[in-house]
Order: sequence, then C-alpha cells, then structure tokens
Amino acid sequence: MILDAIQAMLLSGIVASAFLAMRKRDLIKSVIYLAVMSMLLSLEFYMLRAPDVAIAEAAIGAGLATAVYIVAINRTERWEDGRSG
Repeated sequence: MILDAIQAMLLSGIVASAFLAMRKRDLIKSVIYLAVMSMLLSLEFYMLRAPDVAIAEAAIGAGLATAVYIVAINRTERWEDGRSG
C-alpha cells in the first residue's frame, strides 16, 4: 500500500518534471528539469527491482547527459528574448 503511493508520487513527479522541461524557455532550467526527471526515473527502476538499469540511468541520464547539455549550451550563443519562462 505504501509502496504503491510512493510509486504513484514518483510517476507523477516524472510526468511533471518532463512537462516543465518542455515548457521552460530557459535552456539551463530545462536541462535541470530533465536531470530531475532522470533521477526520478532511476528511483522508479530501482523500485521495480532493476538496480542495474537504475544505476545506468542515474549515471548516463542524470550525470553524463546533463553535463554534456550544459557544456553545449554554455558554448553556444543564446538567442532567447528577454522574457524568462
């Protein structure tokens, strides 16, 4: 019963962070929301008794991909208008 509630909260957090990542206009904020989504997804995999997949998702999805995105954003010119999202 408690595990079902935790799993429902995790799934809601995954969907919410993915939605926020799509809606934000600032690319750095979007990348942070993607990292949050990846960490929640990693916790979900762990709860589903797939620890090897959870470790890979945490390392690659939340760690490496986030670092690559941030480096790429910082090395490019920003074309955003003055509004913050």
